[in-house]
Amino acid sequence: MEGAEAEERRLAASLTARYSDWVVEALDELPGSFILTDPAMPGHPIVYASRGLASLTGYPPREVLGRNARLFQGADTDRAAVAGVREAVRGQRPHQVSILNYRRDGEAHWVLLHLAPVFHASDGRVLHFLAVQVPIAPPASRRRTPPCRAARPPVVFAACREEARVEEECPCASHAGEVFVDVDKRGQDAEEPRVASEHEKEKALSTANSIFSALNRYSKLTGLVVCGKRCDSVGIPALSSSLNLSLGRIKQSFVLTDPHLPDMPIIYASDAFLSLTGYSREEILGCNCRFLNGPGTSVEVLEQINQHICSEQACTVHLLNYRKGGSSFRDLLHISPIRNASGKVAFHVWVHLDEGAKYDFNGLTPEVWQLGAVGAVVRILFFFEITPYTLGAWVVTLKTTLCEVKQTLLVRSRISNFGVLEFRPKIEQGQSSI
Repeated sequence: MEGAEAEERRLAASLTARYSDWVVEALDELPGSFILTDPAMPGHPIVYASRGLASLTGYPPREVLGRNARLFQGADTDRAAVAGVREAVRGQRPHQVSILNYRRDGEAHWVLLHLAPVFHASDGRVLHFLAVQVPIAPPASRRRTPPCRAARPPVVFAACREEARVEEECPCASHAGEVFVDVDKRGQDAEEPRVASEHEKEKALSTANSIFSALNRYSKLTGLVVCGKRCDSVGIPALSSSLNLSLGRIKQSFVLTDPHLPDMPIIYASDAFLSLTGYSREEILGCNCRFLNGPGTSVEVLEQINQHICSEQACTVHLLNYRKGGSSFRDLLHISPIRNASGKVAFHVWVHLDEGAKYDFNGLTPEVWQLGAVGAVVRILFFFEITPYTLGAWVVTLKTTLCEVKQTLLVRSRISNFGVLEFRPKIEQGQSSI
């Protein structure tokens, strides 16, 4: 029960921390079927579901909170449409698509999915994705839309799904009837792809505008204004939703900082880091890591950190840091530069470990366990082609011998207990690569 209650509070905070405590009540009064999802949270979960969602999909709002929007997809949901949604989420851009979704009882139905990112007005970060669903009426009966055919929620855009315009040619949709052929006639209307009418498209856009108006109004109460378009003057680079999602799978406590921006601000913070320090993501993004320092923090150690950062070298230090509530903790801090293809430092990753807490390192030393987090970050950034990285740079970050790394990271290339993604460095004759 405690875990469930903590999860509910975490999902609620995604809204209340950005729009005030009254935003849920305001959204509940709006008509239509729509959801809000948080791309910064692991799994890109649904953090709000409208009351109209139940009549459209059969899912009570509380049943979908915390789940990925892929739950609305089914066997005959067109993969091309899903790929289109995924690309829209990754590109952080609006998108409309006709898509075959499934109700809670398994019945297929066509909806127009209107997807739109919700941007932080000052720094351009994507705070949420809005997904409005409008049911698409059968071509022969545009005037009457049976309740059971209502539009599915944000449908496919789950985790990082997106939609590609393929209303005219959805090869998978033609098989929708096969699923129900021996059951009843519920799937017959879904056998042919449907194209949304102009009226249905206008309805989706109008609903989205009403939602944005409410979000904008209530975000001003917290001083964090949101909008439907990214601002031109963005101080802190916004990581893509897909990258946020991938980094969220790493369970260690870490942050990414950008050395090319003034004061080297934090541009990503893991959930474990937020749990360790007590801060919310909104409070620390754009800040320098010094906010953790306090009266007992060693000035000499801070100077040592600055020297290593200036010389673009990795370091591991013991530091007294402070949580938001004022309590202190002994921080085993490892900082590593992450270099791009030209060998220049693109980011710094800061891995924090509370020395007073108990961990199961699975036979690894704490230092190598931290290197595993660095390796996971590197692998993800490499996959997204943000910082192509070779272990030539890794050698700079290592505070252990290559022999020890070979015996640990090679042997334990997948540490699933800590959520570390596969990281298998190749170490031969003193040289390494990922």
